[in-house]
Amino acid sequence: MAASRSCTLRFMILFSIASFLYQSCYSFLSPPSSIINPSKVKQVSWKPRAFVYEGFLTDLECDHLISLAKSELKRSAVADNVSGKSKLSEVRTSSGMFISKAKDPIVAGIEDKISTWTFLPKENGEDIQVLRYEHGQKYNPHYDYFVDKVNIARGGHRTATVLMYLTNVTKGGETVFPEAEESSLHTTPAKDDLSDCAKKGIAVKPRRGDALLFFSLHPNAIPDPSSLHAGCPVTEGEKWSATKWIHVDSFDKNLAAGDNCMDSNESCERWAVLGECSKNPEYMIGSPELPGYCRRSCKVC
Repeated sequence: MAASRSCTLRFMILFSIASFLYQSCYSFLSPPSSIINPSKVKQVSWKPRAFVYEGFLTDLECDHLISLAKSELKRSAVADNVSGKSKLSEVRTSSGMFISKAKDPIVAGIEDKISTWTFLPKENGEDIQVLRYEHGQKYNPHYDYFVDKVNIARGGHRTATVLMYLTNVTKGGETVFPEAEESSLHTTPAKDDLSDCAKKGIAVKPRRGDALLFFSLHPNAIPDPSSLHAGCPVTEGEKWSATKWIHVDSFDKNLAAGDNCMDSNESCERWAVLGECSKNPEYMIGSPELPGYCRRSCKVC
């Protein structure tokens, strides 16, 4: 009997040690920044497919993205539906900038986390765009997929958007889907808590650290009209957000082989760091038929 108890005790000790070593190795091999907790994800809508991850970013990550962006902000632009060129418009009145991929360990960790949650490759994503909305600033209803040929030359359509809220907003600043069908699993915020703009559809209130994932294409890659969305005007306070657009194909891949892998302007490298590869792809990257002027710095060849 004593021998049996001794064997049992030794087994329990060895099992505990093995479990501890396994958990330690697992934690070491899996960066904390890329671990996803499915219980924090809430479905917002099924048309379009939209979900909110509560507490996706830490306070440190939110503050870090804001600090990187503050000194680089410029007036936000939109893509022209015919030419694909970036242009200023009253449709979008925020200011913003792009943070290059894997700029530092914190940014790289956020990108790892986005890829883990969405099950979409990191190379399909654009640089993270950080936006600031001051009082009265907004983004009118729009689609994230493109209707011009220039912007889909690199990576195809945008299939998914991850919108991360970096600050709380006192009033306004909601993301609203005017054409969406609400999920039975979604808890609608009280109407008194929403701005007039947000009451025109299914709305998500900006809460620091939360992330909204929605898909602009159906699973068969056809554009989803119900993905129409808007950024409501900020009526009190200030709104900071960070957006990762993800394409159906690699956003980093070589568009054309041969002698087109070159920079034709001495400022290309600096422009690429400032995010011009994403903001002005027609000039910087071009297309297979008409290569751009900064292909090497944009790392597409």
